[in-house]
Amino acid sequence: MIAYVIRRLLHTVLVVLGISLIVFFSIRLTGDPVSVMFAAGEPTKEAIAEVRSNLGLDEPLYVQYGIFLKGIFTFDFGKSFRSGMPVMELINERIGATLALALGGMAVAILIAFPVGILSAVKRDTAVDFFGRIFSLLGISFPNFWLGIMLILVFSVTLQWLPVSGFEGFKHLILPSITLGLILSGILARLVRSSMLEVMNQQYVSTAKSKGISEWKVIIKHAFRNALLPTVTFIGLQFGSLLGGTVIVEQIFSWPGVGRLIIDAINQRDYPVIQGGVIYLAIIMVLVNLIVDLSYTLIDPRVKVGGSKS
Repeated sequence: MIAYVIRRLLHTVLVVLGISLIVFFSIRLTGDPVSVMFAAGEPTKEAIAEVRSNLGLDEPLYVQYGIFLKGIFTFDFGKSFRSGMPVMELINERIGATLALALGGMAVAILIAFPVGILSAVKRDTAVDFFGRIFSLLGISFPNFWLGIMLILVFSVTLQWLPVSGFEGFKHLILPSITLGLILSGILARLVRSSMLEVMNQQYVSTAKSKGISEWKVIIKHAFRNALLPTVTFIGLQFGSLLGGTVIVEQIFSWPGVGRLIIDAINQRDYPVIQGGVIYLAIIMVLVNLIVDLSYTLIDPRVKVGGSKS
């Protein structure tokens, strides 16, 4: 167990290093942040040189990357070019909103997908299964920006039941969570259905039924639990994706999360905020994947840490 965790943590370090290289060099292709700062005027060369020096942009790229790399391991991403505030302080102010939105979206997806997937598998080739598969197809097909706008038009503008934007209470979380979760639920429902169908054909399920155990007890206690393994993998991976995928939803609902912080920083060429925000989310994603792998043994004791079965 300990050896496996150490290997995964080393793998995590390599992944973060790879992401840091991509982020560092790609954002420098977007333009010079100093030119954005002086977009409204005609500064002198001396003024531009002074600003570049103050921001550390006059240093060679390898020196700038070394400073950034050091900041990753010390969680000190420097200060924002625009506000002058420490990047970690800006991220800490926003990460709670992003995590709340990701958890809300995942909760919506699970609450919808598990019943739909289970019923579709149990009622295979019936009207229930047909509508379940149609729901999954629709869920996969809808782009989240369109769904978010439609939800705002219906529930905020027309019915005036829920607020359009902000982060002040549970009501503000409902529409963004549904926007994220409804689309994810379509994919998850298909996975639950296919996993359940595979498990329900196993001999131990037939044996449990032959012993007179009620059908739904067999389905929930035996079939569903064993069908959870691929589902948990998917949920873990998708939760990481949700953290990064909240960007569009945060823009639509003016949600004050890290994704929106990164988008604003991109528009302003605020290198430290972009770098810090992306790396911060990347670290959370890889740690979530590690936790998912370790959770396998709790779901199925036959699974050894590392992925094999005993």
